[in-house]
Amino acid sequence: MLRDAIRNAIAAGVDWIQIREKDLETRSLVDLGRFAVAEAGARGASVFINDRLDVALTVGAAGVHLGEKSLPVEEVAAWRRSAGRTEFRIGVSCHSLQSARSAERAGADYIFFGPVFETPSKIAFGRPQGTERLTEICALVEIPVLAIGGVSLENARACIAAGAAGIAAIRLFQDATDVAEIAARLKAI
Repeated sequence: MLRDAIRNAIAAGVDWIQIREKDLETRSLVDLGRFAVAEAGARGASVFINDRLDVALTVGAAGVHLGEKSLPVEEVAAWRRSAGRTEFRIGVSCHSLQSARSAERAGADYIFFGPVFETPSKIAFGRPQGTERLTEICALVEIPVLAIGGVSLENARACIAAGAAGIAAIRLFQDATDVAEIAARLKAI
């Protein structure tokens, strides 16, 4: 089912696929990552692996997305410089201006900022921060900011108007009956 969702999202024109399967054993995560990278390659989409630099490198992912408990951004950025892997992207989840600026200084290429709106998956990160705070973050860092947390078709335009380079969403795509329609409507914003 997850493989079908990845295949459908890529076929629908989704630009980035983030593999967030934290409960998978390493071998299963590698298999899933390889599948996603193979599917994405034919369509020009990028695959990012959450937390696991080793898996991202093994499967040939476009990058790694780091959370608050992942490897330090500085260490991943230092590895990237020493390896000459300038194309390998580093993303970071941030929930404050301080963490956004810190990620930027440490070498992140982009950040996810949120939760912007209310969502069950981000309750642990506090109350929704809203589009005013998103606007502030976007204005005060120079790397792309993607809005996350409760993003829907109805509020995605407000995120882009706030300065976000894009959006990241779980439920929007998982609950969709027509991922292609969702992707097309988002790209039209």
